[in-house]
Amino acid sequence: MSHQDIEEVVLAEPRGFCAGVDRAIEIVERALTRFGAPIYVRHEIVHNTYVVNDLRAKGAIFIEELSDVPPGATLVFSAHGVSQAVRQEAARRGFQIFDATCPLVTKVHVEVAKLSKEGFEFIMIGHKGHPEVEGTMGQLSEGIYLVEDVSDVAKVQPRADKLAVVTQTTLSVDDAAEILAEVKRCFPHVREPKKQDICYATQNRQDAVKVLAPAVDIVIVVGSPTSSNSNRLRELAERLGTPAYMVDAASDLDPAWFEGRRKVGLTAGASAPDLLVQQVIVRLRELGATAIRKMDGVQESVHFPLPRGLGDRSMAEAAASRS
Repeated sequence: MSHQDIEEVVLAEPRGFCAGVDRAIEIVERALTRFGAPIYVRHEIVHNTYVVNDLRAKGAIFIEELSDVPPGATLVFSAHGVSQAVRQEAARRGFQIFDATCPLVTKVHVEVAKLSKEGFEFIMIGHKGHPEVEGTMGQLSEGIYLVEDVSDVAKVQPRADKLAVVTQTTLSVDDAAEILAEVKRCFPHVREPKKQDICYATQNRQDAVKVLAPAVDIVIVVGSPTSSNSNRLRELAERLGTPAYMVDAASDLDPAWFEGRRKVGLTAGASAPDLLVQQVIVRLRELGATAIRKMDGVQESVHFPLPRGLGDRSMAEAAASRS
C-alpha cells in the first residue's frame, strides 16, 4: 500500500495548551526550582501523559492520598481543583501548599459556596469520577446532584426550593446545552450561571473542530485518554461525520488510518503540549504529507497570574518582554 494518499495537513486554530494548563505546569516547575525536589502533586497536574512523565523526571511525585505526603513537604493541587475535605486535610497536615486549580474552576467553586449560603441546592452537569467534578461537588457536604445525561435529570429530587446549575468546564458544549435544556424543563426556576461554566478554551477548541472536520477526510486529536476535553474533540469530529482518532504521541499513528484520505485535520486538547503536535506533523510528513496549512481561528490571549510566593511573572511573559 502507498502512503502517498496524504497531501495536506490542516491545523486547527486554536489548539493545545490553555492558560490554566500553562499556569499549572509553571507552578510545579517553579516550585521545583525554588524548593528543590521532591514536590508532591495531588493527582496528575493536567491530564497528559507526556507532561506528567516530564515533571516526574524533574522530581515531581504524583499522589492521590495526602497520607502519602511526608510532613512539612510542599504540595501542589492539580488544575482540576480539590474538595473542601482535601483542603482541610492538607492544612491540618501542615504542608506548604500551592494551588494550581484553574481560575475558571475556582470561579465555579466560589459560585457554589456563595449560592449555598443563600440556601441554594445545585445540579452539576459533568462526568462521574472526574477529579474536577469531585472537587466541585466536594465544595459542599450535601445538596449537590450530579447529572451525566438528559435521563439523569428526572431523577433529581432537590429538597430546597432554590436550585442552581453548574457544569464541569471541559464538557461538550452541545451535550451540556441539551442537558441544561432538560434541567430548565424539569426545574423552570433554576438559576443559571451568568456566564456559562464551560471554559473559553474548551469552547474555542470545539468551535475550531466544527470548522475543521467537514473540510478534511480524517481528524487526529493529540491528547491523553484521561483528558476530558480531548475526548470531546474526537467525539465531536465523529459526530460531524469525519473519522477521528486520539493519540498520545506520534508513535500511536496507524498508517492504515490514512489510506485514501488526502486531507488530515490535526488538533490538540488543552493539556497537550505543542511539541507532541510537531512530532505528529513530522510523522505525517513521513507518511506523505507535503503541505501544512493553518486554519483561520480565534487568537487566544488569556493569561492567569501565578500564586504568591512563586514569582509574579510567568516565564512566557518574561520571554515576551525580552523579545
